[in-house]
Amino acid sequence: MTDSPSSLPDPLQVPCGGRAAGRLRPPSSKSQTQRYYNLALLSRGPTTIERVLHSEDCDRFAAGLRAAGCRLEERDDRVRIEPPAAPGHGVIDCGASGTMMRLLTAALCAVPGRWRVDGAQRLRERPLAPLVEVLADLGAQLDPLGVPGFVPLEIAGGRFRGGRAKIDASESSQFVSALLMLGAVSTRGLTLEVASLVSQPYVELTRAALTQFGAPVSELEPGLLSVGPVRMRGARVTVEADVSAACYAAAAAALTGGWVDLEGVDRSSVQGDVGFFDLLGAMGADIDWGTGAVRVSGAERLRALDADLSSMPDQVPTLAALAPFAAGTTIIRNVPHLRLKESDRLAAMAAELGRMGVPVEERPDGLVVEGCWASRQPPADAVIVEAHDDHRVAMSCALVGLRRPGVRVAKPEVVAKSYPGFWDDLRGLMG
Repeated sequence: MTDSPSSLPDPLQVPCGGRAAGRLRPPSSKSQTQRYYNLALLSRGPTTIERVLHSEDCDRFAAGLRAAGCRLEERDDRVRIEPPAAPGHGVIDCGASGTMMRLLTAALCAVPGRWRVDGAQRLRERPLAPLVEVLADLGAQLDPLGVPGFVPLEIAGGRFRGGRAKIDASESSQFVSALLMLGAVSTRGLTLEVASLVSQPYVELTRAALTQFGAPVSELEPGLLSVGPVRMRGARVTVEADVSAACYAAAAAALTGGWVDLEGVDRSSVQGDVGFFDLLGAMGADIDWGTGAVRVSGAERLRALDADLSSMPDQVPTLAALAPFAAGTTIIRNVPHLRLKESDRLAAMAAELGRMGVPVEERPDGLVVEGCWASRQPPADAVIVEAHDDHRVAMSCALVGLRRPGVRVAKPEVVAKSYPGFWDDLRGLMG
């Protein structure tokens, strides 16, 4: 039985002292589900998506499609989506989802009607200006309803024409993904020069999704991408297992000296976080890739790393959670854009690791974490860690609690944003 968010104790005690063991299929990919939803809105025909993720962010995206005039027929984890049949108007509430905000801000420029995009207070603080400026330069009409360059804003849809543009993607790769998907269906197509790209694997995930919808992206030269114009007719697609979610179970096995078999996780996946398994291997874990699955077995002793995580920023909190138990000093670098997520993740992880007794140096672009418990027992005093309204902070702090006694996580329900079954899966692995 799966606990509902409202039924979880708050704070929630993390099970400590055991070894992870078991077989697990991670939830479906949040990033892929959202990209398929966005392309279904832009298509001229129906789209069927198999194995969609039902999470807070993805269900909110589905509600946004309905508000934009789409018709959705849902049956378990299958969704059939028909694009809007006529111009409309509506309010698109993105909640705390930065991906949804950026993808739909662009996509709605191609959907006839008037649309208001808004979200939670934290979302109103997350950067959007580089994307809005490019959209406006290429013919879209977006009017700020508050601070320029942020939501809320109003969009007069159906006016984007495409062309050639340059985007600064140093704050988010989602700017590039949003423009490529919109550019595919624009009247002129889109040639996009990309500067200072972070999290490149997420752009590759977008390119793979566009190819499945009949709109491949060409790389004319390094940093110069071209797509469209095409008339996307919809597609039938299946969402992969979420590699980002799988990393928590993999880290639990590595940390506790146990093992886990992760079904549906393939080394050939275009999801960038597949590279985290190489990091676990470098730390001393045993990684055995099979066909459509991977086994992770923990080592007696983990080793610290000096890691550039710019290509997999979602795993910064995960690696930071392992670092206190790894011999040496772990250095995480080149992720300044993590300060612009659901929380300032660098500050949040530094604060919560410190609360649990770990010496941490917070740098502008990363963290330095001492392997203070690699050769001695951690403290056992009771401590309540804060999630900072961030699912990845909550799940990563839970990993620390598998070996650091007395850890309880406040507001544990925040994991519903991407991984509603996290606590059940963790309890299952820990026996």
